Amino acid sequence: MEKSKRKISPLTPKGGNSSTVFGVPPNTQIINQMKKIIFFSALALIGLSASVWVLLGNQKIVQNKVYRHNTAQAVFVKTAKVELQEISQGNRFLGVFEPNREINVLAEANGKVLTVGVQEGDYVGVGTLIAKIDDEMLRYQLMSAEANLKQSQTDHTTFEGLAQADALPRTQAEKAELATKINDSQVKQLQKHIRNTTIASPFAGVVTAKMFDLGSVVSVGTPLIRLTDIGTLKLVINVPEKDVFKFTKGQSWDILTDVHMGAKFKGTVVNVGDRADNARNYPIQIQVSNQAQNRLKAGMNGYIEWSEDVKSKRLAIPRTALVSTSKQPQVFVVEAGKAVLKNIVLGASNETFFEVLQGLDEGTEVVVSGQINLENGTNVKSPLTPEGGNNVKKRP
Repeated sequence: MEKSKRKISPLTPKGGNSSTVFGVPPNTQIINQMKKIIFFSALALIGLSASVWVLLGNQKIVQNKVYRHNTAQAVFVKTAKVELQEISQGNRFLGVFEPNREINVLAEANGKVLTVGVQEGDYVGVGTLIAKIDDEMLRYQLMSAEANLKQSQTDHTTFEGLAQADALPRTQAEKAELATKINDSQVKQLQKHIRNTTIASPFAGVVTAKMFDLGSVVSVGTPLIRLTDIGTLKLVINVPEKDVFKFTKGQSWDILTDVHMGAKFKGTVVNVGDRADNARNYPIQIQVSNQAQNRLKAGMNGYIEWSEDVKSKRLAIPRTALVSTSKQPQVFVVEAGKAVLKNIVLGASNETFFEVLQGLDEGTEVVVSGQINLENGTNVKSPLTPEGGNNVKKRP
């Protein structure tokens, strides 16, 4: 039987036990490793405990520095009484003047530009020459087509006479008649093409852009100029849904501008939008004639304004009393020395006051300054608050 060979580690002493390393028993090695683990774990736990202790101490310091309102202490505010006021509600709608008509005049023929009839900024009338395109080849083709037409007409006359005399089949006369119609059609097409080489303005207006020059080679559909008609302009304004029914087609308005201070332009409503935008505003178009002495330009701002007078005095509060949006208006009122938040319903308004339709009575004391420090039920003091309550007149 073959003897098994045992490998001897270089760390194993000669003639010694292979279960020891450098003469240290294995149990002693494990104990030393465990001592190290316990030592470092203890250090980490001590460090973590120290960090937590510092953080808790800082939290207490911060909490001691935080301001806490003393709800028992009264907040000083400014107040005003709900009173009867005469309110005129003003409205102004801004818009932009747009041209009545604006188009790009396009080339209707192919070829080189031989004549330029306008420059940018020119005012042109109906039929003013804009450009002339080379038509030499078209005229040569027209001469040939006219010669063919003349020949076919002659042939048709001759063949028709011979056919009536039974000297020629009727089909020959019919073919000559058909050739005459084809040649006539070709002549008319070429005449149309030649007319298209002369480009003229379709309506009166201002050349606001010029996209060609002498010698340019153009093709059918190439933009030549942008023609803008500002003899009549349209003021386009956006009106909220609550005011859209104040505008009707054919209605007259005075239009004002910041450019021509004091000048009024008479306008007529030509379109009331039927579809609102994302902000629930409806477009209104008001047409206005451009006056020679106060020239308006497309892109200028304009506006209309009017005021609605309240026929009798109404309960009103200062605008500064409102603490929320007009969709859900709220105010703080002073009752028995406390601020009470109340919902109200608003009506007309101006730069100073809101009309109150519901929620308040005459003489009610409302907070107009200092609301930022108030909550519902906060104790308050004001110069108007007498000891013992408010002097409020209930609505009949």
